Amino acid sequence: MAQLTVRNVDDAIAAALKERAMRSGRSTEAEHRKILEEVLRPGQNPDFFSEARARRVKLKPGAPSTIEILRDDRGRDRAR
Repeated sequence: MAQLTVRNVDDAIAAALKERAMRSGRSTEAEHRKILEEVLRPGQNPDFFSEARARRVKLKPGAPSTIEILRDDRGRDRAR
């Protein structure tokens, strides 16, 4: 794999990258790779939420929502 070096990056940009990496639980380097993949290969590496949304759309119309499922489950727990 190739290695890239980015020089002369504004301090505010570097800080924002570091903050974004912390929020997503990745290293700064991994976050940088993720951003490059998202921009240069859109749609080829869907993130968890995009994939979850796509799968949800495929469910049958009228299928119970997660809220309904959780309420039913809590009701069963209370009945015990």
